[in-house]
Amino acid sequence: MTTSRLEAFSDGVFAVAITLLVLDIRPPTDAGSADDLWRGLGDLWPHYAAYAVSFLVIGIVWVNHHAVMDLIARVDRQLAFLNLLLLMSVALIPFATAVLADYLTHGNAAHTAAAAYSAVIALMGAMFGALWIYASRDARLLVEGFPRDQLPRITSRFVLGTPLYFATIGVAFVSAVACLVMHAALAVYYALARRGGGMARPAGASR
Repeated sequence: MTTSRLEAFSDGVFAVAITLLVLDIRPPTDAGSADDLWRGLGDLWPHYAAYAVSFLVIGIVWVNHHAVMDLIARVDRQLAFLNLLLLMSVALIPFATAVLADYLTHGNAAHTAAAAYSAVIALMGAMFGALWIYASRDARLLVEGFPRDQLPRITSRFVLGTPLYFATIGVAFVSAVACLVMHAALAVYYALARRGGGMARPAGASR
């Protein structure tokens, strides 16, 4: 399988997942006045917050997925299945987001909802790390001219987030809102890490 075919299929899954997020935000019903409508819109803040964080998470995973694919020259059967597992976890994010948004202000249920959300994000992080580790383990699948000295730094960047994602499961049982804030912070970290360099395709490299 070519990397372009794998990317095209992956882009479709990312696009569907990120679009499904907004479908959970439904307009208030039975608003008898403008004040009632404003109040109803304000009461939807858990949905806005969960949507914004999940949109960032999926968007940044999509960006970094392209960055990784740009460093991979060949796709074998094992890599294709690891990519499917990553996409499976991404496709679960809209469901986990809907659960979190519905229960974010519901007492003890909020902790369970946040823990379930964190578990899905942690699964996604683990699958992303596994994808890169497999692709880079012996450089057989990487583009020609890949700078091997950059491998530890790039690998640590992808692996570092996974234990932190699992840590958010524990945070969820302390505060669901703090858990969501932590996911937002991790999304910002990966956005800034992507800008930090070291992911560019080697000059003259070909797939």
